[in-house]
Amino acid sequence: MARAPHGAVGTYERIYAVVRRIPRGRVATYGQVARLAGLPGRARQVGYALHALAPSTAVPWQRVINAAGAISLRVSNGGLSQRMLLESEGIRFDARGRVPLQEYAWRPRR
Repeated sequence: MARAPHGAVGTYERIYAVVRRIPRGRVATYGQVARLAGLPGRARQVGYALHALAPSTAVPWQRVINAAGAISLRVSNGGLSQRMLLESEGIRFDARGRVPLQEYAWRPRR
């Protein structure tokens, strides 16, 4: 497991709290998670936080994708497992391998 940089623990917990709210069968973008965690413009930090999770985590990291509706590959086979997890939740991909955000985007109640 990657470790959070010193001082990032509280920020990462805010990100994880948002990701835990994403319901099964829905996705959110890195930017959306950042905004909801009070970190507008820090989508990349969301990626770092998710990368720091332990493999056995209960945080549904697979539900976070990029703004184009695609899986952002960082590690070999990581994208494949993320796609498989999303498909097991009923999320379908288009012919270009993207999630149709208009259909599957999470729209949280404020």
